[in-house]
Amino acid sequence: MKGEYPYRNTKNMKPRKTRKIHIGKVEIGGSAPIAVQSMAATQTQNLEATARQIEILEAAKADVIRIAVDSEQDVEALRALRQQFPDSVWSVDLQENYKLAPIVAPLVNKIRYNPGHLFHLEKEKTIREKVEFIVKAAKENDCAIRIGVNCGSVDPDYKERYKDDSVEAMVRSAVDHCQMLDEMGFENYCVSLKDSESQKVIEANQRFSKERPDVPLHLGVTEAGLPPEGIIKTRIALEQLISAGIGDTIRVSLTLPNEDKGQEIQVGREILKDIEEGRFRSVPENFLEGLNIIACPSCSRVENDKFVDLAQDVRKMTEYAEKYKLTIAVMGCRVNGPGETDDADLGLWCGPTRVNLKKGTETLGSYSYEEILGQLKKEIDQMILDKFPLGVGPA
Repeated sequence: MKGEYPYRNTKNMKPRKTRKIHIGKVEIGGSAPIAVQSMAATQTQNLEATARQIEILEAAKADVIRIAVDSEQDVEALRALRQQFPDSVWSVDLQENYKLAPIVAPLVNKIRYNPGHLFHLEKEKTIREKVEFIVKAAKENDCAIRIGVNCGSVDPDYKERYKDDSVEAMVRSAVDHCQMLDEMGFENYCVSLKDSESQKVIEANQRFSKERPDVPLHLGVTEAGLPPEGIIKTRIALEQLISAGIGDTIRVSLTLPNEDKGQEIQVGREILKDIEEGRFRSVPENFLEGLNIIACPSCSRVENDKFVDLAQDVRKMTEYAEKYKLTIAVMGCRVNGPGETDDADLGLWCGPTRVNLKKGTETLGSYSYEEILGQLKKEIDQMILDKFPLGVGPA
């Protein structure tokens, strides 16, 4: 365990009932310490920047570091990085390209796939065939697997089947994929069910844990956003779940400059230590009753580093509207951005040179990074007039 604290079960943390699995030299589940992880926020092919991210996270004593790949060029970059960091424990995010599994598996300790992304390639093949393909690569290379279900990219079939209960759509997708892996004789896997709303994270993991108490869980609030709000959103979920014996590894997803990425590990360890020692911090009165800004934590999927600055600028610009119950989502990539802005009053998802502005599911236009703040303010002002004609904030 790289971390300073063992996070043993205490009166403030009920015993975990999950089975133990291994991610390289890191063991999670059951009585194993709760592992703390983060994700490199750089383009994987930028070797210098990605190596720096790994150095920062290693210095912060990350147990697992996640890196994304979306092409064979990314895999070659990962191969070069592995020579530089032979002992790092790595999880790889396959994004939309499950076919990379056999060539990336020899370089990493865990493969994360998103059930909601498996339909993108080779549509003539079944989901089960694609899962078998990933499992075969994991078995041959002694890799763990994470079934990573994300609120913004739930498999369309489950989204349609459970359109009145988004939490159940996530849970059913995860449970069904667990069954597939079980039937394939693969046990070295864990699950994550993530949402940008703390309460949905709590509900999803409680439901899943009740049905599959044996499966280790990775916890996190996706797009928690900027500190301190992002820390509080994450703390809400982790305090309630970990104290109940739910959760075997965690990530605190914060929107931070690349050089500060180690804060995710530091904050995660602080939260775990507080839970273990019974220091539960109360949620501020009326927290999130007014303006709520959702922002993703930045990762290698981000195509323009201006995204982090934009998220911070949005928060500063919207201070005048903090009493109004509006949700603004600022997303950094094309993978999760379009779907995860659907539930926001106003959403921004960022491309290499343009920022796409949405109102709910409706696309309003595409603007340069220099134009977007002014256009966003116009939409906020109009929405305040439409939703709060008397100038009144949350009811």
